[in-house]
Amino acid sequence: MSNDSSVDDRGYLLSNRAAAAGARFEAFTKLFDPSTFCHLTDLGLSGGWNCWEVGAGGTSVVRFLADQVGPEGHVLATDIDVSWAAEATDTVVEVRQHDVAADPVPDGQFDLVHARLVLVHVPDRAAAMANMVAALRPGGWLLVEDADPSLQPLSCLEVLGPEQELANKLRSGFRALMAQRGVDLAYGRTLPRLLREAGLSEVGADAAFPVALPECAKLETATITLIRDQLVTHEVATDLEIERHLANVAAGKLDLTQPPMIAAWGRRKTESHPPG
Repeated sequence: MSNDSSVDDRGYLLSNRAAAAGARFEAFTKLFDPSTFCHLTDLGLSGGWNCWEVGAGGTSVVRFLADQVGPEGHVLATDIDVSWAAEATDTVVEVRQHDVAADPVPDGQFDLVHARLVLVHVPDRAAAMANMVAALRPGGWLLVEDADPSLQPLSCLEVLGPEQELANKLRSGFRALMAQRGVDLAYGRTLPRLLREAGLSEVGADAAFPVALPECAKLETATITLIRDQLVTHEVATDLEIERHLANVAAGKLDLTQPPMIAAWGRRKTESHPPG
């Protein structure tokens, strides 16, 4: 087994500290940032807003928020691992090490709280959701984005031969490893209901579903490289099979896809006072 373990000291399968994580982040942001930025804009994000980016894990969304809120606004970017923080900190952005489920809710009421691919990895998802809702000011927005691999579990939607079968076998093994670590593979679909149950209004949702984009192949290569040792250790695939799959990806033989990323949003109700 290589020294570049895919599992960090908290047991996360996709460690942000592994060498392949950078390539994975780059491909991931190109696939999903456009959808995220569109949602943030549609919610009215503008100058002067106070925002909390939960589980930032990188800089692209933090930078977008900072650009939109401007010098009169504020962006709190939190994560358990803030090793990326040096690239994000400026006069608008505050970076803080924070566990959204276990630590106290940050002071101050937020116009916007956003989390992408965070809650699906948090053991106490209910506590994390409650904390994010509690951080909203009356009228503030919560935007949560999480994948739903069980909704669409395949790597290749069209199976034409052994290349696609192998790709889907590896994706199935990846999903099994994630489930073993407590990831809820059907969490994305629950978000609209959870936001309503949390008391939010104006709840809506949609999904981003990339298929056969160049970044899908780049993300596949980075992910398989990151978890390769785990796939072999758990006998999901042999080294030879993994080499064959990576060669198929590099040769452009596969129309790869990613699980749907479900985005759900809701607004904290404004305080109502009885007449009199």
